[in-house]
Amino acid sequence: MKDLAWVPQSCTLPMQELPLRVAEWDALFSDRLTSLSRPHPLHLRLYLAGGPGVEDLVRDLVGRESGCCSFFTFTTAPGEELIRLDISVDQAHETVLETLASRAAAVGGRP
Repeated sequence: MKDLAWVPQSCTLPMQELPLRVAEWDALFSDRLTSLSRPHPLHLRLYLAGGPGVEDLVRDLVGRESGCCSFFTFTTAPGEELIRLDISVDQAHETVLETLASRAAAVGGRP
């Protein structure tokens, strides 16, 4: 991602680590995203293809993301074939969630 201006000041991830984290999200979206929806402007729902180790990978990634971007609330619902990942934010971070949703859709090949 060339333009990281959308990253809010409240994100504490060191700037040099940001491209690596974006690449991790991109890999998850590219490899595992099956569908996404926006049940509410402050809520993004992703369905990810399951498989060996995928749930652990998702939990690790969202755990690290929560550590630097406390404005995100992540909830996972594991399943045998699909993992549901719900991501919520407060009103002040709606644009960040919108950008994440757009990124997921583009990288994951979903409209």
